[in-house]
Order: sequence, then C-alpha cells, then structure tokens
Amino acid sequence: MNSDMIIVLDFGGQYNQLIARRVRECNVYCEVHPYTMSLDEIKKLAPKGIILTGGPNSVFAKDAALCSKELFEMGIPVLGICYGAQTMAHVLGGEVATAPVSEYGKTTVEVDTKCKLFKDVHGTSICWMSHTDYIAHMPAAFKNTGRTENCPVAAMANEENGLYAVQFHPEVLHTEEGTKMLQNFVYEICKCEATWKMDSFVDTAIEELRAKIGDGKVLCALSGGVDSSVAAVLLSKAVGEQLTCVFVDHGLLRKDEGDEVEAVFGPTGPYKLNFIRVNAQERFYEKLKGVTEPEAKRKIIGEEFIRVFEEEAKKIGKVDFLGQGTIYPDVIESGLGKSATIKSHHNVGGLPDHVDFKEIVEPLRMLFKDEVRAAGIQLGIPENLVYRQPFPGPGLGIRIIGEVTAEKVRMVQDADAIFREEVARAGWGKKINQYYAALTNMRSVGVMGDGRTYDYAVALRAVTTTDFMTAEAAPLPFELLSKVTDRIVNEVKGVNRVLYDCTSKPPATIELE
Repeated sequence: MNSDMIIVLDFGGQYNQLIARRVRECNVYCEVHPYTMSLDEIKKLAPKGIILTGGPNSVFAKDAALCSKELFEMGIPVLGICYGAQTMAHVLGGEVATAPVSEYGKTTVEVDTKCKLFKDVHGTSICWMSHTDYIAHMPAAFKNTGRTENCPVAAMANEENGLYAVQFHPEVLHTEEGTKMLQNFVYEICKCEATWKMDSFVDTAIEELRAKIGDGKVLCALSGGVDSSVAAVLLSKAVGEQLTCVFVDHGLLRKDEGDEVEAVFGPTGPYKLNFIRVNAQERFYEKLKGVTEPEAKRKIIGEEFIRVFEEEAKKIGKVDFLGQGTIYPDVIESGLGKSATIKSHHNVGGLPDHVDFKEIVEPLRMLFKDEVRAAGIQLGIPENLVYRQPFPGPGLGIRIIGEVTAEKVRMVQDADAIFREEVARAGWGKKINQYYAALTNMRSVGVMGDGRTYDYAVALRAVTTTDFMTAEAAPLPFELLSKVTDRIVNEVKGVNRVLYDCTSKPPATIELE
C-alpha cells in the first residue's frame, strides 16, 4: 500500500464515506475508522492527514462522541468538517453553542483566500450547510477564515499547527468549490502524492483473498448486478474452482433478467464458473405476503437469501465462506459504527442472527460504485456488464411501495422495460447514472376508452451522480417522458397514471424505499 494515506475518523454523519470517496478521487488512499481509534493505532498507520467527519449529535450532549486533545498535538494536519469542526473547537478550549438560526442547504460563505485550505477558491463561495449548533468562540491561536450571514465562524484555522475546520460540507457536490478545498488539504497541506490507482487494489485484493480463504470453499451470492459480478470474478481470479456462484431468482428482478444472468455466468457463458440457479419466486412472494413496511421487506428478503444459500451450501458439501458484493454506500446507509441508519441493505444490516458459514468475505466493501466499475475493467469484464444499470439487492421489492405481489411485480417489470427501452432509444442511456420505474401504492380514477378505471400510478426516477451518495434528478426531455407515459398507460395493464420524481439526494434517496 502506498505510504501516502489520509484517514477519516467517523463521528456518525451520513456523508462519512463520501469524504473518503473525494480523497480517493485525488488518487490518494483513504480509510475510514471510528472516532474511538486509539492514538497508537493512528500512529501505526502513519497517515499524512486526518479528517474528522460530521455527526448527528451535539458536542455538549451527554455521552457526546469526542476525540482527545492529543490528536491535535501529533503534528499531523487535521481537517474538521461540521461536527468535526465543532469537536475541534470544543476540545481545544473554544465554545460551541446552539445556533440562533439553523442552516440547511446551499449557503453563501465568505472565505479567506489567504488560508491554504482556500487557495484558488473564490472569496464568496456556495457551500452546503447542515447544522443546528455552531462555533460561538474559537480556541486560542485560531483565525476566522470563513463566515455566513447566520454563522460567524463558518471556517477557522490554526495554520501553524496544521489545524483546519469548516462548518459546511466540502465533500458534497452542492458545495461548488468543495473538491478544490479537499485537494488543497490533501496536496498543499498534507503534501500527499497522487499515486493510488485501482490496479493496485485489484492485485492486493486477490492476494488477500487467497491468504484469507486458503483451501476453503466459497459460495458467492451472484445477482448479475455490477457489484456481485465484479466480486464473483475477483473471487474466481483468487481461488478458481473453490468458488461456487449461486444465483437466486427471487422473482423481484427486472424483466427477463434471470435468463440474461444465466446466459452470461452459466455453463455456456465466458467465465466457466460453478454456477447454480435457484428459482425461488413463489417462496419469496409467500414470505412477503401482507408486509408493507420497507425495512421489514428488506430484512425478510435478506434473511430468505441467506436461507437459500444455506440450503445450497449443504447440497454441495462443506462451505467455509459466503462471498458478497457489498460496497461502501451499502455500508454507510446501513449505519457504520454510530452513523445514523438511512436504510438497511440485504447484504449488510439485513443479515439474520444465525448464518451457517464460517465467515463472510466482502472484497468490494471499501469501494464506491465507480471504483467497482474501474476494478471490473481492470479484471477484464466486458464494458456492457461493468456499466449496466445499478440494481438494489432487494430488487423490485423496494420499487413496489406497499405489499409485494406477483401481479405488482409484472406491472413494474413491464413499465420499467418500457422506460429503459425509450431512454436508450432517445440516446439518454449514457447521460444518466440510474433510472427505473417504481410502482406506487396510490390508485386513482382514470378514463380509458369509454370506461372508468381505478388503477395504480407508476413513478419514474432518473438521476445523475458520480458516487451514488448524492444525486440530482435528470432533466429528461418532456417529449421522452410523454412517450414513456403513453406507452406505459396503454401497454401495462393495471396502470393509468405516470409520475416523474424530481427530488435530489439528499433529501431523498435514489430508491423509493
């Protein structure tokens, strides 16, 4: 591993992994660790810089998450973000208080461009704020380097000791010059070199998998999506025929996708994997009958997945490891450490209490979606597989609001196929990063022919993003949306209305549930 490294200490905010993603965009290796990491452990890693994340609590609350004063005396540059900034101020003798006016969203910040953190940044910059508390008084030896109308200390620095703090979130794309600020911290302040590349990850991951698995057998959860496909090929490169890939068709896949997955990874495909397809549609529908709560659906699907794998493992003999395509956004949205849980993922928070395997291996757990794609290309996986549309583990189970039934699955599969077909035909397929049709639980009156209908509404979702931690609704042409709408209401039985979701992430998530 390259000696130039930044570590992120996690205080529980929702953008924690995104900070690491932004540092890696600088081609500098970055790891996330809990704020409780000891000074000795930090010294062993010998990072060139430390970033303190945001968090959901107050520094003066009971059992507040705080770091020690010694962290700031190690001679390593530190950047505190939001709660991390307040922690720095509080621990070093400043004062943090409840702000008279909370700030949330895009805010104009005046910054001191003489500060190294704001080198080549405009004096007035649009930044993303999300805070209730604020720094009322700075610690001794700190200089005020940023302010807003409602936040007198939006940034501060003790440049002599390499300590910097910002109340806003530079890691979020809504902060217009945030990338430049983080580059300044990584390159100008921490003196890191841009030498970390994806090929080094692939080589290291294969070596680590071989060492970990030894002569053990691995059962890999293969969905046919980007993450599980890259994980399967990575495991195959590492342990070859010790790997068996099980594809569970839970009846919640996109239209015809089960057959497409088998064509690629099955016995006639190019990868020569030990491939087993399990058709378990009715089993999943039965388990989901009457269930409407999103988290309950996710956990049911996750548990049933594991049960199917356990059964298949027993059929093929002793299996030591379960391989999964878990990636960073899965982990952070399921709650990392004390992070606020946004939603659980079937391969993270949705695991049942008892898993009948020695251990779970997740070779992509430290990667973001675009890094997974880069690893896929490095592994020689064809681009049409690597750049296919992302698809959630629970599948259409979380693209159907409310109870899941076979009839609803048919509706959303047909509507989604039409949407994807028309997006591709209009030349928008490579301009947007994720798009799909979901079935709402709203029914409304309509007129078709001379008759009255009372049918479901389909919601279309299309977003642009670089990391899937933040996203903007794609500005699809109305002509395209109109064409999709006409086709869906005419071709999909049970649907009489089509809506387009214009919400960004945050405040929404990319999936509806």
